[in-house]
Amino acid sequence: MRDKKLFRRAWKAEPPISDSERELFGGALRFDYGWVTHEYAMLDLKPLSAVRALPHLVGGTLRIAWEADRRSLLTVGLTEVGQGIAQALGLLLTNQVLHALLAEGTTAERLRAALPALIAAGVLAVVNAVLASLSTAGTGRLEPKVERLATEKYLHRAAGAELEAIEDGAFRKLLDSAQFGALAARNLIGACVGAVNGVFTIVAAAGVLTVLHPALLPLLVLITLPRGWGAMHVAQRRYASRMNWIEHERAARLVNNLITSREAAQEVRVHQVGRYLLDRFHDMAETSEAEQTRLAHGRAVTELLAAALSGVAALLTYATLGVLLVTGRMDIAMAGTAALAVRTGSASLSALITHINTLHEESLYVRDLDRFTAEAEKRAIPAGGTPVPEFPEKITFENVSFRYPDRDEPALSGVSLTITAGSVVALVGANGSGKSTLVKILAGLHRPVDGRVLWGDTDLAEADRLDVFRHVAVLDQDFQRWPFTLHTNIRIGQPDTPPDTGRVERAAAYSGADRLGATLPRGYDTLLARQFRHGSELSGGQWQTVGQARLRYRETPLVIADEPTSALDPEAEIESFRRIRALAGEGRTVVLVSHRMAGIQSADVIHVLHRGRLVESGSHEELMGRPDSRYRRMYLLQAEQYGTGR
Repeated sequence: MRDKKLFRRAWKAEPPISDSERELFGGALRFDYGWVTHEYAMLDLKPLSAVRALPHLVGGTLRIAWEADRRSLLTVGLTEVGQGIAQALGLLLTNQVLHALLAEGTTAERLRAALPALIAAGVLAVVNAVLASLSTAGTGRLEPKVERLATEKYLHRAAGAELEAIEDGAFRKLLDSAQFGALAARNLIGACVGAVNGVFTIVAAAGVLTVLHPALLPLLVLITLPRGWGAMHVAQRRYASRMNWIEHERAARLVNNLITSREAAQEVRVHQVGRYLLDRFHDMAETSEAEQTRLAHGRAVTELLAAALSGVAALLTYATLGVLLVTGRMDIAMAGTAALAVRTGSASLSALITHINTLHEESLYVRDLDRFTAEAEKRAIPAGGTPVPEFPEKITFENVSFRYPDRDEPALSGVSLTITAGSVVALVGANGSGKSTLVKILAGLHRPVDGRVLWGDTDLAEADRLDVFRHVAVLDQDFQRWPFTLHTNIRIGQPDTPPDTGRVERAAAYSGADRLGATLPRGYDTLLARQFRHGSELSGGQWQTVGQARLRYRETPLVIADEPTSALDPEAEIESFRRIRALAGEGRTVVLVSHRMAGIQSADVIHVLHRGRLVESGSHEELMGRPDSRYRRMYLLQAEQYGTGR
């Protein structure tokens, strides 16, 4: 009874929740099967059903293999067929050798009779070895190419998805589960090769057994089926567990990385956070260990049952062989051949089921990759649309509203405003007022839920988004600090253009990053990543100059700067705002988002947002002239900190 409970728990059990999960992350970190239940129907398949489903499951990987290296795929296929034929011929030659050796006559006569079959068997062994070598070489060429193409497929879809998809938790879960698909596609190649080899070996053994006595064939199958059933159930449980615990494992790695993180190093030491995080990691690791123990117990029970059933079938097979020998229905030579065929066939059938099990398990991960690809295609940034070859004279927001999927309150509600080409426009407001959301919509990264944004006469919803992106440069306070060289960190602002050292240096001179380059050990070729040998780390203010150089290098008509001076000292901040505003003098349109009122007071138009609504607009002088102005109140609050009234 206890074993039955253990077996049942190994298949389906309520995952434990650690105290650390509740404390750090607010609850259990478990994958929610509810929204993809139909995709996990494969976990309930019986062995024969899984075998029938395999052609569909591995078809996608074989198509990738065909695309990756047709010659290697054909080489592997043909050599595996050749090895299967060699296996069948080898058993037949073995039968001839045994008949010759057990026939009447002197030893010399029997050896002479067996010699042709022995020579043929030797030649066949050499041919089989050559074919196996060619298959191994072809598989070795094919596997890394398949993994590369599958990885590129994954990354291409991820990079092309809408920003709202990347910010969606359900899509992120799908993104996480699909990351195993590329390696699984590689593993499928080897499993396919092994399965094909096993099929031909079994066909050869089964053919010989059928000729010798048909009763031996079903017994051969009985020997292997229990182990195949056990292996498949173990794999299904392992896959289900891995998917269920994927967020938990990611969270445990996050806690682990925080202890060694450079960014968190100061608080880890001064606040003594290290011990706290280590205790939380220990707690979460113990929870994971309990899950691994549960799987191990289930696997032990399943494999014990499968081995027992397989052993009973083996005894029955050899008993049948003995009866056939005793009753005279089979001579000693035939019995020896049959025993060898049973041994070879059962071993090959066990290997085949192992390969099929691997195919089944790996195909589940490839299936996740296919599901992600399909979902990413649905949520991809649309290709084509109305061209936007020139930047328009004005951009108009008409009653624009937007709400994030995980929020009840809208981030923007009924916003209407106009941005004129060549002007400096400032957006101000408290945190959460909708400023960053507005500029994301302006840049084409988000689409309004209601209302529309017009670039000239073109509705942004119908515009060619890539054309829109080509007109936009963005710098926000969380801009990407790429772990590359200084030169690349600037040039990556427009990576599709050929490298131009002079242009990089001019952009660096614009922001002051040229002075930074002069102090770095390798100049513009200095790697800005301390985690690598010879790498250097920059301060927040130094990174800001790099970000502004990247903004300048891009040379687009629309510049969006979202809190661009958050890490700068007062002198550098004033100079930074001056440089960004000066871009309007070059014919560019500048949109500034900032809490620093002193930096945006010279803007042509200032729009004030409050709780997602546009509450007032005007120049600094106009807004300061209104006694009830929200902008005036915010400006004076900041001014009072410096002891000035205006």
